[in-house]
Amino acid sequence: MFDEKIIVYEDDSLLVVNKPAGVLTVPTPKQEKYTLTAILDNILKKRGLKINAFPCHRLDRETSGLIIYAKSRAIQDAMMRQFKDRLVKKKYIAFIQGLIKSPSGVISFPIEGKEAVTKYKLLQRRKGYSIIEAELKTGRTNQIRIHFKMIGHPLLGERKFAFGKDSRIKFRRAALHASEIQFAHPVNGSILSFSSRLPDDMNKLIGSLNY
Repeated sequence: MFDEKIIVYEDDSLLVVNKPAGVLTVPTPKQEKYTLTAILDNILKKRGLKINAFPCHRLDRETSGLIIYAKSRAIQDAMMRQFKDRLVKKKYIAFIQGLIKSPSGVISFPIEGKEAVTKYKLLQRRKGYSIIEAELKTGRTNQIRIHFKMIGHPLLGERKFAFGKDSRIKFRRAALHASEIQFAHPVNGSILSFSSRLPDDMNKLIGSLNY
Protein backbone atom coordinates (compact mmCIF):
# COMPACT_ATOMS: atom_id res chain seq x y z
CA MET A 1 0.00 0.00 0.00
CA PHE A 2 1.10 3.56 -0.64
CA ASP A 3 1.73 5.90 2.28
CA GLU A 4 1.04 9.58 2.87
CA LYS A 5 3.92 10.59 0.59
CA ILE A 6 1.50 10.47 -2.33
CA ILE A 7 -0.29 13.51 -0.82
CA VAL A 8 1.34 16.68 -2.19
CA TYR A 9 -1.08 19.19 -0.63
CA GLU A 10 -3.70 19.06 2.09
CA ASP A 11 -5.91 21.47 4.02
CA ASP A 12 -9.26 21.23 5.80
CA SER A 13 -11.11 20.98 2.48
CA LEU A 14 -8.87 19.35 -0.10
CA LEU A 15 -6.21 16.81 -0.93
CA VAL A 16 -4.02 16.97 -4.02
CA VAL A 17 -2.52 13.56 -4.68
CA ASN A 18 0.20 12.22 -6.97
CA LYS A 19 -1.47 9.06 -8.29
CA PRO A 20 0.81 6.14 -9.13
CA ALA A 21 0.28 4.40 -12.46
CA GLY A 22 -1.65 1.13 -12.30
CA VAL A 23 -4.11 2.26 -9.62
CA LEU A 24 -7.78 2.93 -10.33
CA THR A 25 -9.27 6.18 -9.06
CA VAL A 26 -12.58 4.56 -8.13
CA PRO A 27 -13.93 1.01 -8.49
CA THR A 28 -15.23 -0.13 -11.86
CA PRO A 29 -18.36 -2.32 -12.06
CA LYS A 30 -16.06 -5.19 -11.06
CA GLN A 31 -15.87 -3.53 -7.61
CA GLU A 32 -12.09 -3.62 -7.20
CA LYS A 33 -11.11 -2.79 -3.64
CA TYR A 34 -7.59 -1.52 -4.36
CA THR A 35 -8.29 1.99 -5.58
CA LEU A 36 -6.78 5.41 -4.90
CA THR A 37 -9.98 6.44 -3.13
CA ALA A 38 -9.74 3.42 -0.82
CA ILE A 39 -6.06 4.15 -0.13
CA LEU A 40 -6.87 7.73 0.89
CA ASP A 41 -9.85 6.67 2.99
CA ASN A 42 -7.55 4.26 4.82
CA ILE A 43 -4.95 7.01 5.43
CA LEU A 44 -7.63 9.30 6.89
CA LYS A 45 -9.04 6.47 9.01
CA LYS A 46 -5.60 5.69 10.46
CA ARG A 47 -5.40 9.31 11.60
CA GLY A 48 -8.64 8.80 13.51
CA LEU A 49 -10.63 11.05 11.20
CA LYS A 50 -14.25 10.24 10.46
CA ILE A 51 -14.22 11.64 6.93
CA ASN A 52 -13.82 10.22 3.45
CA ALA A 53 -11.96 11.32 0.34
CA PHE A 54 -14.17 12.25 -2.63
CA PRO A 55 -12.58 12.41 -6.10
CA CYS A 56 -13.27 15.65 -7.98
CA HIS A 57 -12.20 14.18 -11.35
CA ARG A 58 -10.54 10.99 -12.56
CA LEU A 59 -7.37 9.67 -14.08
CA ASP A 60 -7.51 6.30 -15.74
CA ARG A 61 -5.66 3.32 -14.32
CA GLU A 62 -2.57 3.69 -16.50
CA THR A 63 -2.14 7.45 -16.08
CA SER A 64 0.04 8.79 -13.28
CA GLY A 65 0.05 12.26 -11.78
CA LEU A 66 -1.99 14.93 -10.04
CA ILE A 67 -5.59 14.48 -8.97
CA ILE A 68 -7.81 16.52 -6.63
CA TYR A 69 -9.86 15.03 -3.79
CA ALA A 70 -12.38 16.75 -1.53
CA LYS A 71 -12.99 16.03 2.14
CA SER A 72 -16.75 16.53 1.86
CA ARG A 73 -19.54 16.20 -0.68
CA ALA A 74 -20.07 19.98 -0.68
CA ILE A 75 -16.42 20.66 -1.60
CA GLN A 76 -16.55 17.90 -4.22
CA ASP A 77 -19.60 19.55 -5.79
CA ALA A 78 -17.87 22.95 -5.82
CA MET A 79 -14.78 21.54 -7.49
CA MET A 80 -16.76 19.57 -10.03
CA ARG A 81 -18.51 22.81 -11.03
CA GLN A 82 -15.08 24.30 -11.76
CA PHE A 83 -14.28 21.35 -14.00
CA LYS A 84 -17.65 21.65 -15.74
CA ASP A 85 -17.08 25.38 -16.32
CA ARG A 86 -13.56 24.66 -17.67
CA LEU A 87 -11.90 26.74 -14.96
CA VAL A 88 -9.35 24.08 -14.00
CA LYS A 89 -6.12 24.11 -16.01
CA LYS A 90 -4.57 20.69 -16.57
CA LYS A 91 -1.37 19.80 -18.39
CA TYR A 92 0.04 16.38 -19.20
CA ILE A 93 3.33 14.98 -20.44
CA ALA A 94 2.88 12.27 -23.05
CA PHE A 95 5.30 10.12 -25.02
CA ILE A 96 3.89 9.53 -28.49
CA GLN A 97 4.98 7.22 -31.28
CA GLY A 98 6.89 8.74 -34.17
CA LEU A 99 8.37 12.17 -34.76
CA ILE A 100 5.56 14.70 -34.76
CA LYS A 101 6.20 17.41 -37.35
CA SER A 102 4.51 20.50 -35.95
CA PRO A 103 6.12 22.09 -32.85
CA SER A 104 2.65 22.99 -31.58
CA GLY A 105 -0.95 22.54 -32.54
CA VAL A 106 -4.57 22.01 -31.59
CA ILE A 107 -6.42 18.72 -32.05
CA SER A 108 -10.16 19.20 -32.32
CA PHE A 109 -12.12 16.02 -32.95
CA PRO A 110 -15.42 15.17 -31.23
CA ILE A 111 -15.42 12.20 -28.87
CA GLU A 112 -18.72 10.32 -28.64
CA GLY A 113 -20.42 13.26 -30.33
CA LYS A 114 -19.14 15.84 -27.86
CA GLU A 115 -16.67 18.67 -28.44
CA ALA A 116 -13.09 17.67 -27.55
CA VAL A 117 -10.11 20.01 -27.87
CA THR A 118 -6.47 19.29 -26.98
CA LYS A 119 -3.70 21.87 -27.29
CA TYR A 120 -0.13 20.55 -27.48
CA LYS A 121 3.47 21.63 -27.89
CA LEU A 122 6.53 19.59 -28.70
CA LEU A 123 9.12 19.30 -25.92
CA GLN A 124 11.64 16.86 -27.43
CA ARG A 125 12.09 14.52 -30.34
CA ARG A 126 13.78 11.29 -29.36
CA LYS A 127 14.74 8.19 -31.33
CA GLY A 128 11.43 6.90 -32.61
CA TYR A 129 9.13 8.98 -30.43
CA SER A 130 8.25 12.51 -29.36
CA ILE A 131 7.68 14.03 -25.94
CA ILE A 132 4.83 16.51 -25.88
CA GLU A 133 3.00 18.65 -23.36
CA ALA A 134 -0.77 18.47 -23.77
CA GLU A 135 -3.29 20.86 -22.28
CA LEU A 136 -6.92 19.82 -22.12
CA LYS A 137 -9.44 22.44 -23.17
CA THR A 138 -12.23 19.91 -22.63
CA GLY A 139 -12.31 16.91 -20.33
CA ARG A 140 -13.50 13.88 -22.26
CA THR A 141 -12.67 10.38 -21.07
CA ASN A 142 -9.36 9.18 -22.59
CA GLN A 143 -9.20 12.41 -24.61
CA ILE A 144 -5.42 12.60 -25.02
CA ARG A 145 -5.09 8.92 -25.85
CA ILE A 146 -7.84 9.11 -28.47
CA HIS A 147 -6.72 12.40 -30.03
CA PHE A 148 -3.12 11.40 -30.59
CA LYS A 149 -4.21 8.06 -32.02
CA MET A 150 -6.44 9.98 -34.45
CA ILE A 151 -3.52 12.06 -35.77
CA GLY A 152 -1.33 8.98 -36.25
CA HIS A 153 0.79 9.31 -33.11
CA PRO A 154 -0.63 6.95 -30.46
CA LEU A 155 0.92 7.02 -27.01
CA LEU A 156 3.79 4.67 -26.30
CA GLY A 157 2.39 1.66 -24.49
CA GLU A 158 -1.08 2.27 -25.92
CA ARG A 159 -3.05 -0.96 -26.14
CA LYS A 160 -6.64 0.24 -25.80
CA PHE A 161 -6.79 2.55 -28.82
CA ALA A 162 -3.89 1.08 -30.85
CA PHE A 163 -2.07 -2.22 -31.24
CA GLY A 164 0.95 -2.49 -28.95
CA LYS A 165 2.72 -4.69 -31.49
CA ASP A 166 2.76 -1.78 -33.94
CA SER A 167 5.15 0.17 -31.73
CA ARG A 168 8.86 -0.53 -32.02
CA ILE A 169 9.40 0.91 -28.54
CA LYS A 170 7.80 -1.15 -25.79
CA PHE A 171 6.36 0.38 -22.63
CA ARG A 172 4.18 -1.32 -20.04
CA ARG A 173 1.44 1.33 -19.91
CA ALA A 174 0.15 4.31 -21.82
CA ALA A 175 2.94 6.85 -21.33
CA LEU A 176 0.87 9.67 -19.88
CA HIS A 177 1.50 11.76 -16.76
CA ALA A 178 -0.71 14.52 -15.30
CA SER A 179 2.06 16.99 -14.62
CA GLU A 180 0.36 20.30 -13.73
CA ILE A 181 -2.94 21.46 -12.31
CA GLN A 182 -4.25 24.90 -11.37
CA PHE A 183 -7.58 25.84 -9.81
CA ALA A 184 -9.31 28.23 -7.43
CA HIS A 185 -9.70 27.05 -3.84
CA PRO A 186 -13.43 26.33 -3.41
CA VAL A 187 -13.56 28.06 0.00
CA ASN A 188 -11.32 31.12 -0.14
CA GLY A 189 -10.88 31.57 -3.90
CA SER A 190 -7.07 31.59 -3.83
CA ILE A 191 -5.37 30.21 -6.93
CA LEU A 192 -3.52 26.95 -6.28
CA SER A 193 -0.96 25.51 -8.69
CA PHE A 194 0.87 22.20 -8.44
CA SER A 195 3.36 20.31 -10.56
CA SER A 196 4.60 16.74 -10.52
CA ARG A 197 7.83 15.33 -11.91
CA LEU A 198 7.83 12.44 -14.34
CA PRO A 199 7.63 9.04 -12.64
CA ASP A 200 10.60 6.70 -12.70
CA ASP A 201 9.36 4.51 -15.55
CA MET A 202 8.99 7.44 -17.95
CA ASN A 203 12.33 8.93 -16.89
CA LYS A 204 14.06 5.60 -17.49
CA LEU A 205 12.61 5.42 -20.99
CA ILE A 206 14.03 8.85 -21.82
CA GLY A 207 17.43 7.77 -20.60
CA SER A 208 17.38 4.49 -22.51
CA LEU A 209 16.95 6.02 -25.96
CA ASN A 210 19.15 8.48 -27.78
CA TYR A 211 18.02 11.33 -29.98
